[in-house]
Amino acid sequence: MEIIKTENLTFDYIRRDEDGNVEGITTAVDDVSLKVKPGEFIAILGHNGSGKSTLAKHINAILFPTEGTVFVDGMNTRDDEKIWEIRSTAGMVFQNPDNQIIGQVVEEDVGFGPENMGVPTKEIWERVEESLKAVGMYEFRKKSPNRLSGGQKQRVSIAGVLAMHPKCIVLDEPTAMLDPIGRREVIRAVTALNDVEKITVILITHNMDETIGANRIIVMDKGKIAMEGTPREIFSRVEELKALRLDVPQVTNCAHELRKRGLKIPEGILTDKELVEALKHVNFG
Repeated sequence: MEIIKTENLTFDYIRRDEDGNVEGITTAVDDVSLKVKPGEFIAILGHNGSGKSTLAKHINAILFPTEGTVFVDGMNTRDDEKIWEIRSTAGMVFQNPDNQIIGQVVEEDVGFGPENMGVPTKEIWERVEESLKAVGMYEFRKKSPNRLSGGQKQRVSIAGVLAMHPKCIVLDEPTAMLDPIGRREVIRAVTALNDVEKITVILITHNMDETIGANRIIVMDKGKIAMEGTPREIFSRVEELKALRLDVPQVTNCAHELRKRGLKIPEGILTDKELVEALKHVNFG
């Protein structure tokens, strides 16, 4: 069974005037059907306004469909009695870690979720320890979150979600406010959770380089799924991505430009190592 399943999901934002009258309707997600298997790493790409973040908020039951259905581990997000279980199953990490961190000490913050779930105290501390170790933040457990860098704070946010033992983590542009070092820290931690802990990861991003390790990329445009495939399949379609106002990884674009100039290089180059290897076999004569 799929861990996440959407069937003909549509969501409309309704704009109202001061008197509550409807001024207009914007369809943010338009008839999206999607299946995610347990243990998959899915990256969802799209420019601003493409609907990717709105889709993410449905997976955590922050938003509910205007039409269609969303299932999380078989549970319908419209089922009020299942809301807490749904949100425990699919944990959510947002852009700004300061909006999720509430404790004065790192380990207290990470233990907040399990405590609210009624987890016994001994088990809470076990979960805090394992979660902080999973994201490489155990040595900072006694620190104040205010003294951490942006990347470290975001890893603490992820640990806080992990401590609730979710089957899936949804990350809505988790590196958007971070510097390059912070971005690498967070993506490395997320990739390890998927590889080692086998947690399903759904990463919403506009940073192409963050998607290279995904099993599958979904590209959204105007609320619909415009493209879907492996990273290599998606990044082999450079011109289509540019038509959707999206970039490609720098090395992929470099290889694409070299191809346009006549060099026989494969499409879908994803890493510097792959490009170097491809260039070794080019006849420059």
